[in-house]
Amino acid sequence: MTDEPTPSPRRPFQPLMDHLGELCRDGKELAEYLWQVPHDDETRRKIIGMLVEIKAEASKQNRREMGRIATELEAAAEASPSPQQVEILQDGFERLTRLWAAAKSGLF
Repeated sequence: MTDEPTPSPRRPFQPLMDHLGELCRDGKELAEYLWQVPHDDETRRKIIGMLVEIKAEASKQNRREMGRIATELEAAAEASPSPQQVEILQDGFERLTRLWAAAKSGLF
C-alpha cells in the first residue's frame, strides 16, 4: 500500500445548452407528460414538431444518428396512443439527449 492520496472524483460535466439540447430536453419532458395523459393530441403534435426540428438541427450539425432516431420517433408519435408507444418516445428522447451530451462533451 502506498500513502499516495486518491484523486478526487471528477465533477459531473453539464454541456452548454444549445437549441438541439433544448429540443431534446423539452421533448423528453413532453414524452414523460404523455405517460400521464396518453390521449393528448396537442402534446403529440408538439412532439412531432420538435422531432422535425431535431432532424433539421441534427442535419446541420452532421449528426446522422440523431436524425435517424428522430425519424423512428416520429412514427411512434403518430401511432395510436399506448403505454408501449409512450415508452418508445421516452426512451428515444433519452437516447437523443445522451447523444447530444456526448457530442457536446467531445466524446463523439
